[in-house]
Amino acid sequence: MPRRVRNFFVKLTHVYKQFFDPSRRVVDPNGAASQAYTSAPQRPPPPLSTQDTAPLSQPATATPATLPPVPPSTTPTSALLDVEPPSPAPTPSPSPSPAPGPPPTLSLPSLSSIPSSQPPDSRKHGMLYKASNFAMINPQFIDASHADSGLKELLKYSMPAAFHDSGARYPPPKCHLGTRGDYIELIINWALGMSDRKEPILWMRGPFGIGKSAVAQSCAEALERMNKLAATLFFSRSNSDRDDPQRVFTSIAYQIATVCPSFGEIVSRRMVEHPALATKSLSKQFEDLLVQPLGQVHIAESGLNKCVVIIDGLDECNGTAEQCEIIKIIAASAHNHTVPFRWFITSRPEDPIIRTMNSAIVSPVRSRIELPVSREIDHEILVYLTDEFKVIREDHGLPESWPPEEALALLVERGAGLWIYVSVIVRFIKDENSLGPEDQLRIVLEFAKEVSTKVGSDNPLVEMDFFYTLIMQRILSKIRTTVQKILLICATTVMSPPSIAAALCLSAEQLRRACASIQSVMELQDFGREIMTIQFYHASFLDFMEDPLRSKGLCIRGDFLIGCRRELLEWLHKVCSCSTDSKHIVFPSGTVLPEGVLDVNHYECVLALFWILCGVCKHPFDSQTARSLAKLPFKKMLRLLVNSRVRLIKGSLVRDNLPAEFCDKIIRKGKCPIPGCTNTKDVWILGHGENETVPAQWDGGFVLGNNRNPPDGKCVCGARMRKIVMRGRKLISKILTTMTG
Repeated sequence: MPRRVRNFFVKLTHVYKQFFDPSRRVVDPNGAASQAYTSAPQRPPPPLSTQDTAPLSQPATATPATLPPVPPSTTPTSALLDVEPPSPAPTPSPSPSPAPGPPPTLSLPSLSSIPSSQPPDSRKHGMLYKASNFAMINPQFIDASHADSGLKELLKYSMPAAFHDSGARYPPPKCHLGTRGDYIELIINWALGMSDRKEPILWMRGPFGIGKSAVAQSCAEALERMNKLAATLFFSRSNSDRDDPQRVFTSIAYQIATVCPSFGEIVSRRMVEHPALATKSLSKQFEDLLVQPLGQVHIAESGLNKCVVIIDGLDECNGTAEQCEIIKIIAASAHNHTVPFRWFITSRPEDPIIRTMNSAIVSPVRSRIELPVSREIDHEILVYLTDEFKVIREDHGLPESWPPEEALALLVERGAGLWIYVSVIVRFIKDENSLGPEDQLRIVLEFAKEVSTKVGSDNPLVEMDFFYTLIMQRILSKIRTTVQKILLICATTVMSPPSIAAALCLSAEQLRRACASIQSVMELQDFGREIMTIQFYHASFLDFMEDPLRSKGLCIRGDFLIGCRRELLEWLHKVCSCSTDSKHIVFPSGTVLPEGVLDVNHYECVLALFWILCGVCKHPFDSQTARSLAKLPFKKMLRLLVNSRVRLIKGSLVRDNLPAEFCDKIIRKGKCPIPGCTNTKDVWILGHGENETVPAQWDGGFVLGNNRNPPDGKCVCGARMRKIVMRGRKLISKILTTMTG
């Protein structure tokens, strides 16, 4: 052994005897032996190795916080003198406890004799500074500076606001007592393995506002009471601390660490050793924070087997690509059984999520639950409203007769199976910053009766408006205008999806993709062979989109509608000026009709849409647009149509939107100007002068259709023609046929 090292061990032995000799006792000034302080048992530290010793030319640092580790009490002190320890030194196995004897003590005054590399005053911050009458049994100094630091770091990369018991979500939405019991029971039975659904992934999908989060919250609380809940995440796109896909698996790992200490120790150590782990790719995080740590845990003893991870509102996680990647990572794990969990996922029926869930790699390991909008739950909504109004009534000392039964019936009817409507209404009525619940209910009832246009504090649907805005803002900017046009058509007229596609120059697939961007509020049902229907889950969405004060720049009325009308009018002028008849329709340059859409069909649908928009109430024409409309060649406009009956238009609505000076030049009522017509009633007449024409009539309006060849004996307006006139027409027709023959 080198001399310098040997000398160090000699001095170390001297220090050990001086401070830990069992025969020494700490004596107080009165001569009484002090009570020894017994420290909590700790793991024995590894023996001192030569690589840890400082050269003798440097004074050894021996302040209380940096005393060299003390060997186990069973190790003979002579071993430090006669045996050169190996490098690195092996960790000794625990030895039997020695026979009881006088406890070793540490005399604090003797610390002054220990050499130190620090100035004397630097020791005043030490752990034992100015301590007296103090003794330790088997003292051991453990560096705990990294204890739990890994989990603290993991928490920084998590979303605690998205946990089911987070204060940020309090009070969380959950199912009212006596409601949604069938769905909750189904999910709990699946979680406990008591269902015929054996897939490890359960996906519940439903439209906006149907109550998915409430069901998920109720299930989370029930599973937590059963010790079958591993982790939860409730996404919210409106909260930046609850929509980050990069923090999904870190959040899940952190929650599991809090319920399983052995798992927590492993993950904490990994985070200390690899601080950047939480910034890695999602698949890397899943592997290093879940799969590998769980592989080192005794799953049966940990209580984690078959526990449930709940991910609510996956569609509100930021980024559709990330949403799909999360699903694929979980599905791959379910295939390979790399984690012991069951996964309960909820989402709106968004197109990317639907495609991923139905893909070949996911569908075999997932089961699906539909949570539809249904009037079958009206009784549950009534139970909820009745109980909530009872609480309000008792809190404010209102009479038993409040609210009246007809008010409850109206709210249930307007709710139409959508939980968010009634829940937002109840929150509005409970608002403390108001004149009281009676006044708030009055506002609600007026809104429900009139589809109110009230805004701000008087709008009981302000929360729904916020989410509807989010839905529209999520649509890609390049197709948002197309989606708004689809919604405008749906809100103003009954037009089939194929006709909507033809009017907007869209293929069937393009229409599907556009509608897929708002599947959370509407459904495009495709039955094949061009048989499609559009169904909105709740009328409140179109109410919102039509109100410029609520939807603001997203509104499909106001400036947007007027702009569409001008665009269509300009298009009609170009088509009418370039086309000759229905067999030779010429569209503006750049028009590309989708496959299967005929020229005549496109023209018919655009013309019908234009005149429908002309009759939308409270959207008057400005003088410039009205002047342009007055110059439209109305005769040719109708002659370019193939069918005799295309669309019914209410003439009075169109006329009401026109400036007074242009009314009679565009549309008016008067006696039929066609010679021989026996009609004594006024009919609708389009245009004036050479462009004047009479369309086919119907009760209250006129028909857009080709008016060239009315049935024999009938005028275009529908009235009978005089026989002499008819004979004259037939004679002229016969002469012309002979001449051209």
